[in-house]
Amino acid sequence: MVTRIFDLLDNYQKHFSEKESAFVKKEDGEWISYSTHDYIRNANLLAYAFLELGFKKGDRVISISNNCPEWNFLDMALSQTGLVHVPLYPTIGSKSYNYIIEHCKPVAIFVANETHYAKIQEAVGNQEAIIKVYSFNQINNVTNWQNLVELGKKVEVNQKDKLHEIKKNISPKDLLTIIYTSGTTGTPKGVMLSHHNFLSNVLASAERLVLNSSHKALSFLPINHVYERMVNYQYQYKGISIYYAESMDTIGDNLKEIKPHGFATVPRLLEKVYDKIMAKGKSLGFVKRSLFNWAVNLGYRYELNRANGEWYEFQLKIARKLIFSKWQEALGGNIIFMCSGGAALQVRLERLFWAAGIPVQEGYGLTETSPIIAANQNKWPDIRFGTVGPLIKDVEVKIADDGEILARGPNIMLGYYKDPELTKQVIDKDGWFHTGDIGCIQEERFLKITDRKKEIFKTSGGIYIAPQVMENKLKESPFIDQVIVIGESERFPAVIISPNFEFLESYAKRKYITYTNREQIINNDRIKKRIWRELIKNNKTFDHPKRIKSMRLVTDTWTPETGELSPTLKLKRKVLREKYRDIIKDIYTN
Repeated sequence: MVTRIFDLLDNYQKHFSEKESAFVKKEDGEWISYSTHDYIRNANLLAYAFLELGFKKGDRVISISNNCPEWNFLDMALSQTGLVHVPLYPTIGSKSYNYIIEHCKPVAIFVANETHYAKIQEAVGNQEAIIKVYSFNQINNVTNWQNLVELGKKVEVNQKDKLHEIKKNISPKDLLTIIYTSGTTGTPKGVMLSHHNFLSNVLASAERLVLNSSHKALSFLPINHVYERMVNYQYQYKGISIYYAESMDTIGDNLKEIKPHGFATVPRLLEKVYDKIMAKGKSLGFVKRSLFNWAVNLGYRYELNRANGEWYEFQLKIARKLIFSKWQEALGGNIIFMCSGGAALQVRLERLFWAAGIPVQEGYGLTETSPIIAANQNKWPDIRFGTVGPLIKDVEVKIADDGEILARGPNIMLGYYKDPELTKQVIDKDGWFHTGDIGCIQEERFLKITDRKKEIFKTSGGIYIAPQVMENKLKESPFIDQVIVIGESERFPAVIISPNFEFLESYAKRKYITYTNREQIINNDRIKKRIWRELIKNNKTFDHPKRIKSMRLVTDTWTPETGELSPTLKLKRKVLREKYRDIIKDIYTN
């Protein structure tokens, strides 16, 4: 019975012992497979080494790594020895590393490469006698994980029985991991999750997963994030082969190479796929472009359960054969499952992908909820566009008087590490976790998210603005890559826009607009008027007092690396408001 995370190893042995490709990664141009035996053996040997080194239950161990099989070997070794895994994003800055290392006081840190090692050197500093540093790749003067495997082999006879006893005494309610939030609003918080927290989510959501042990999944979202990590465990529970993308930049190539049957994603990546498809469609000749536009417009009208009638379904069949089949080929040709989370998915994209025969299941949750609270399934009647689906098994939800979503169940975190007062602020005496999101229940079972409670603001005229809803609508424009709605305590809402420069440059070329740099593009009157027309079009969908009255374009592309987005591609509003404070001042003083 799977009640603790390391029980997944026994589940592998019992049901998938002959599997040759539990994990697959690309190294020096070749895909390298790790079998069930490799997985279990490496996890056990690392566990023996940790016991030999004197690590004990409750000690924290940090990992900083891209997605790879070695991350799983480490994760399971820590799980079955009672050590607490603290996985961190490879993209965060040295300041965040310093804070987290000081806050959780690890006994060891695993890094993937020299870049990650360089970021932690200052934080480790003179504590190297206390904090041991290890690596997945070869780094000069750093002990490689393979050395620990060799140590494990040497001490296996001595440590095997001890590991067995430790595993027997690990409870499902014991602390498994501390996941530090990405910190979009301030100092990262350490979310404590137990074995039971994660597994309640894994087992409940696995019932809705259409993939099985004959299928392949591509993994590219950061595995240290609660969402991809839970999906990673879910794949393991069902024996699905996990292929790790080389990087975010190679996803397209990797999809075509391995032809996976599914993957987890975030809305921003689906938006980028859509943008590329639309740009390619606009470059077609007149006849093919007309056919392309017909298919896309048909897709925007897609309804579930054949609700549009037989004539629509007949047209859709033609569109899928002539146009949408090429979309499927671009994703490898075998996709039967995509789950989207982390932010709101545009409904028009949801409809379009379903019309194309590429089902997208939108779900909802937080780090504090391990993470899933609700999720759509990939078949009628357990899906509704514009919602995040029905609740998963054993999870309760109620809507507070102010519209906030409250959740209760086995997936709710143990609390925030070293911060009981903050924990009390979000988990009330009756066990309800206050999500900070605003929503409602539709048709008595489908959860709909409308905005973030903390992000909603009022103008000086007392008008409430839900920026995320407006931003999602504005991002439907091909001219806009990212946008932030501002105007708290001001006379009217306005926007700062990071344009889609790839599309913008193509547009400028078609319209014979000359430029030598981005600054000239965004200051071109024709460009500004064209983008303003996009805002006017979308403004019509907003209530009159909430309509955008002013805009500014910026030359920056917002990314996690440059700091404007979190690692899961959410806006860091505080960072953006500070970065563009002069622009904001100009908007409201002119």
